[in-house]
Amino acid sequence: MNSTAQHRSWIGTLTFGALTLLALSVLLLITRPASAQSETVLYYFCSVGGANCSDGARPTSRLTFDSSGNLYGTTAYGGRGYGTVFELSPNGKGGWEEKVLHSFSGGKDGANPYLSYVILDSAGNLYGTAYYGGRAHAPDGFGIVFKLSPVGKSWKETVLYSFAGGTDGVFPVNGLIMDAQGNLYGTTAGNSSIKGTVFELSPSGNGWKQQTIYTVATDGAGLTMDPAGNIFGVSRWTAFELSPNGDGGWNPTVIYTFKTKQKQSPNPEGTLVFDGAGNLFGTTFGVTLGNYTGGYVYELSPTVEGPWAFKDIFTFVSQYGFSPQAGVVLDAAGNIYGTTAFGGESNNGVVFGLVGPDKIGRYKEKLKLDFKGPDGAEPLGSLILDSAGNLYGTASTGGGTGDGTGGGVVFEVTP
Repeated sequence: MNSTAQHRSWIGTLTFGALTLLALSVLLLITRPASAQSETVLYYFCSVGGANCSDGARPTSRLTFDSSGNLYGTTAYGGRGYGTVFELSPNGKGGWEEKVLHSFSGGKDGANPYLSYVILDSAGNLYGTAYYGGRAHAPDGFGIVFKLSPVGKSWKETVLYSFAGGTDGVFPVNGLIMDAQGNLYGTTAGNSSIKGTVFELSPSGNGWKQQTIYTVATDGAGLTMDPAGNIFGVSRWTAFELSPNGDGGWNPTVIYTFKTKQKQSPNPEGTLVFDGAGNLFGTTFGVTLGNYTGGYVYELSPTVEGPWAFKDIFTFVSQYGFSPQAGVVLDAAGNIYGTTAFGGESNNGVVFGLVGPDKIGRYKEKLKLDFKGPDGAEPLGSLILDSAGNLYGTASTGGGTGDGTGGGVVFEVTP
């Protein structure tokens, strides 16, 4: 099962009660001592269980820092039943305080921000997507793009665009990126009759103009942009580049076509990330068609002309974690960090770290932190790094009563 089918099943069957640009560039100003390769749970969602998780439940996205060291993220459920946007702030006593900035109602304001991280602009506004809602109440609406603006001690939501279910796409998933002109870019997952899309939203008068710039089965993978303004992403079988054509449009180029390997469908996932030399790194989810291999981390390198060069740099087996659904993050030394949704000692997923490359370009595992359940399970989002090299992320389930069935957690890992 590919990840889109998996998350549609998850969103459709899970009930819970009635149920950045700036993200990776700012530095966390507050650090705390911690032991080597240790995990600290910063917040437990819905830790008391029950039907009404007003603080949110099921965080599925990565997090975003602001310049003061506060963390921002989303939950797919909880709040009024349809998910939340939240802030975690250091409380000055070594802990963190959670605040719900917006609780989705399931109607015009959107519903279920799945894998949708939020980004910050220079004025402190947050931008993100919600999978359902908009023109109709969830689950009949096709999703929205939203903006949250600080107003005094509260936040105001503005719906920038509601998807109509036509050529504009359906079900925006994952987060957004913003260019230097303030234009927003994202992806829609699509459904059985409507393909996924890459879209652009541009400020226009008092509103925003939507443009579909590429139609492709993205399966909800995210986007990244290089310094020249070219956009990179992955579809079900390809990695692609979108380049501005100078007339307001975009030229698509397939830079690599993934090939079936060891009877495993590639299924590239998450968001690609650049290293300092212009190489791209990503992950594949893995599908069982024979002997199971649980996905891999790969590198794509530009060539003089033609497709980019592909290199499988690490292959997952169950004891090391399997099915990495999110992308990876690189530290200043070139070490690679990420999460797998499953595998590890308790089959609850892992945080992994890779060091390399060796003489043949392969990496080896330098860090593996297994989720046990009470400390989180099934991490679906990628990680972010602070200035001290600590990792922060979310696990979509676990925590709570200690039996692994809680509403998910926000965690910190010290490599």
